[in-house]
Amino acid sequence: MNKNSGAFVNGAAAYGRFLEVFIDGHWWVVGDALENIGKTTKRLGANAYPHLYGGGASAGLKGSSPEVSGYAVPEKPVDSRFKD
Repeated sequence: MNKNSGAFVNGAAAYGRFLEVFIDGHWWVVGDALENIGKTTKRLGANAYPHLYGGGASAGLKGSSPEVSGYAVPEKPVDSRFKD
């Protein structure tokens, strides 16, 4: 009777393998989520408070208007685009 091959032992071993995969999968998903939340929070913080992340006061949310950059210059009046 030293042989561990009964239904209960096999069932417990199968449940243990299932639980291991289940817990490991959840750790993977939670770890991924926390990593993405951290990166997003850092990015939002750098945009909102650039002086805390090594940028100057004007380093956050930079952009250039079409007039300054020379791109997206309208070729015709805007109101004419909506007329038939």
